[in-house]
Amino acid sequence: MHAWLCETTTGPQDLVWRELPTPEPKPDEVRIAIRAASINFPDLLTVQGKYQVRPEMPFVPGSEFAGTVDAVGSGVTHLKRGDPVAAIGSSGGFGTHACVKAAHAIPLPPGFRLEDAAAFAFTYGTSHHALIDRGQLKAGETVLVLGAAGGVGTAAVQIAKAAGAKVIAAASTDEKCEACRAIGADATVNYGRENLRDALKTLTAGQGADVIYDPVGGDLAEPAFRSIAWRGRYLVVGFAAGGIPALPFNLPLLKGASVVGVFWGDFVRREPAANARILGELARWYAEGKIKPVIDTVLPMSELPTAYRRMAERAIKGKLVLVND
Repeated sequence: MHAWLCETTTGPQDLVWRELPTPEPKPDEVRIAIRAASINFPDLLTVQGKYQVRPEMPFVPGSEFAGTVDAVGSGVTHLKRGDPVAAIGSSGGFGTHACVKAAHAIPLPPGFRLEDAAAFAFTYGTSHHALIDRGQLKAGETVLVLGAAGGVGTAAVQIAKAAGAKVIAAASTDEKCEACRAIGADATVNYGRENLRDALKTLTAGQGADVIYDPVGGDLAEPAFRSIAWRGRYLVVGFAAGGIPALPFNLPLLKGASVVGVFWGDFVRREPAANARILGELARWYAEGKIKPVIDTVLPMSELPTAYRRMAERAIKGKLVLVND
């Protein structure tokens, strides 16, 4: 097999493409011949040594991928060679093969494209857990999605619409805002040139957003929170802007609002049955055409450095997928 190997957490520029022994699955594992993998913001943080989960080095980065089972370890009865699956974890995806716990391999229903599957579980799982579980989103409520043109952002827009909410998508350029409208956003705010608070006041008739989905952090957090509705829920999803904001505690008091942490990775580990139900519902929504990954670009696996560069520049609308021929 071949894979991109991380031997030092000095950044993606030091990853190397290596030939490695093809692994054999251990008991309760399957080996996946990887067809497609997507890049997520944590993949960048992981090779920089900045993510919460730090794989033992050397490791193959890549947290989300899809392909077909090509070997099955002892004790595995629900999967067989040739089955299409998706997988999520902290590493392993940026190569040609990977072994994963069979319990972590997600069987794909007929008609689920592998390129879509590789861009699905991480972002849609995060956004469904955030909006529906942690945010308790109800039909008719208003959702503000920050960083709405990115991977989790586009998933959040689609999931909020599927739940019957009004969606305000906020992004940094007019082009990104247009992309959000194309997938169902009811209104957009270009916070690269508009005052976020003024725009939200106009769009919500002064009421504010009931749920704010924030994977960005940084300087946007406080003005967004100041625009939240009474009893609003502010979902802390991530910090793509780099800065971890500090909110004055009087703001949630004055608005009767909640600050809600969203850590989907630990949710998967702690509540696997609940996560399985979420992924099952998302698969049904995909089959019904309610949601579909927004794929910005498909590149050969050999162009992983380009993918990392575009991720660092926040130049990806939706998801970037890498494929093995």
